[in-house]
Amino acid sequence: MTAPSRTAEIRRLAATDEGAAVASLAALFADLFGLPAEGVAINRDQYSLNSLNGFFSAGGADYFFKFHQEDGEEAMTGEYYRADILARAGLPVDMPVFVSNLPGEQVLVYRRRSDPRFSDVLRALDIAGLEGRCDLAGEADAVAAERGLDASIARVYLDSLHPVTVSEAAAEPIHRLFHDRLVDMPGRRFPGGRLAGFYLGKTVRLPGAELDWDDFAARRIVVNGRVYRRTIGELFAAAGARLRPDLLADAGGVVAHGDAHNANVWYGRGADGPELSFYDPAFAGAHVPALIAEVKATFHNVFAHPLWLYDPAEATRRFSASARPGDGVLAIDTDWAPTPVRRALLAAKAELVWKPLLSTLKARGLLPADWRQVIRLALFLCPTLVMNLRAGAATHTETSSAIAFAVAVMAGSEPNMGEDDITAFLDAIDPDR
Repeated sequence: MTAPSRTAEIRRLAATDEGAAVASLAALFADLFGLPAEGVAINRDQYSLNSLNGFFSAGGADYFFKFHQEDGEEAMTGEYYRADILARAGLPVDMPVFVSNLPGEQVLVYRRRSDPRFSDVLRALDIAGLEGRCDLAGEADAVAAERGLDASIARVYLDSLHPVTVSEAAAEPIHRLFHDRLVDMPGRRFPGGRLAGFYLGKTVRLPGAELDWDDFAARRIVVNGRVYRRTIGELFAAAGARLRPDLLADAGGVVAHGDAHNANVWYGRGADGPELSFYDPAFAGAHVPALIAEVKATFHNVFAHPLWLYDPAEATRRFSASARPGDGVLAIDTDWAPTPVRRALLAAKAELVWKPLLSTLKARGLLPADWRQVIRLALFLCPTLVMNLRAGAATHTETSSAIAFAVAVMAGSEPNMGEDDITAFLDAIDPDR
């Protein structure tokens, strides 16, 4: 029988009794690292959907802590927080000064630094653009920093790409961001996990529609007049079948961070200008299945913005959405769209990371014929299982929920006709084009 997770309990307390959470954190730091923590403060952070972070002092030094805590983490196999893998490969990564890899007590402690996270820099640029006061110089610096990091990522991916065994691929912790959230353990019983907890048997409320889950998941989604081929139910079923860890060894493995959304990236100033560096490598690995290694960064740094995933209330103030049920369909109309700086980040990632990676996979005979489907299904799981997208279940409103499900379907399914942002992205990285 596994011991209860102290990090899970601290995350629960942080939402209900901050004083108790702070006391528990101080005790945790003392037990794990022998640190007499003072001034422990929890950072109220919209990006911490499955994690907790904050600050404390000990022995005259200031620290920043973070831990990622997954459902059932205390019973997991595979090790979190392998920053050394990234550092040895030459990726820019902030190394923690204290690390605990104990199941249920997996924590990183860093020297506190004053650099902003890239997520905060980009949010300010998004808001400026939405309000008609674009910071073109700031956007140029951000894109230049992104291109520098992407060039480093691509070099490491190509240098480290290698055939992997099924057991090597399946042991990587990155699957806890994808397939593990679809199933119950042990045995990978589908449907289960967050899919069941968030959605099955529940009600979906959108502006102009209220549907039970089975009805909602069976409808074709029409986004701004464009019909999508697969229903949400079909996308979850396809992800449950194709994204199984034992099936993702076919495209080889790479050294990767695996969860490099921009709240896990520092934005610093180097001698040659702005530069980025990773931290919180909770899902880093040496055999990360190549087709999903860059998916989280691609979705969360581009299509989750502006605002709707991390700031649903703010998105509701700035954007509109409506839903109209029809005969077997659900039409969602919205004025939400990625900002120019997000599109520039996507173009950089397509050019510098995805296209070289896929071209190399094809040249080495490692590119599966259904690579587009694999990427789409992984993109689809990014928003749907990182948090509950139903209005009222967590932080989402009816408007942000409609935007969320529209973007998720756009990510996961081909449209019946025409081109959308995801189709254009996949065409741009296609090694045969």
